[in-house]
Amino acid sequence: MKKTSIELHIELPGSGPVLEACLDLPGGTGPFPGVVLCHPHPLYGGNMDNNVILAVSRALTGRGIASLRFNFRGVGRSQGSFAGGVGEQEDARATLSTLAGRGEIDSSRIGIMGYSFGGMVALAVGCTGELVRAVAAISPVIPAGVLEYCTRPKLIVSGEEDNMITPSYILKETAGMAEPKVVEMVPGVDHFWRGYEELVGEKVADFFARILGS
Repeated sequence: MKKTSIELHIELPGSGPVLEACLDLPGGTGPFPGVVLCHPHPLYGGNMDNNVILAVSRALTGRGIASLRFNFRGVGRSQGSFAGGVGEQEDARATLSTLAGRGEIDSSRIGIMGYSFGGMVALAVGCTGELVRAVAAISPVIPAGVLEYCTRPKLIVSGEEDNMITPSYILKETAGMAEPKVVEMVPGVDHFWRGYEELVGEKVADFFARILGS
């Protein structure tokens, strides 16, 4: 399918910072399901053009699902500064609201996904936000006190060779996670997914296509 990219500036409610974002739409006629994509840690070079985030976006649009990737506050042209994960959750919530309010999007079919630090944000926001129907996280930091009660469909994918957010950590922290859930370890993959971007993108797109349709 042909993909059209629309670059947006998003204003958070109240006095929040203006965020830089890019809406990737599939070819064809909407309204489409949509997924917000949360990038890795802002203080370690994470941004919306990260290799994994872009791969997920491409895979989603290939399945007829729109994606809205954005820069957290203080990254790229987004205003503000790093806020310890708390402000970044506010950014994600505002981005979800913006996505759901777009005419091209079916607001009843919204998901959120994140990678690494962004995975923590996606899990925390996706399991508590009213708009979200499904949550996916790649090599995520696991937020405390959320997953035990989250009955939304959840996908967590990580690499067996990840020495930053280790498989043992992921398996321990997700052991008590509520159903429905899928936790998958991919052989030969470290934290950065170099050379495996298409693989993980397709896994995430398969998940959202199954839950949200296309």
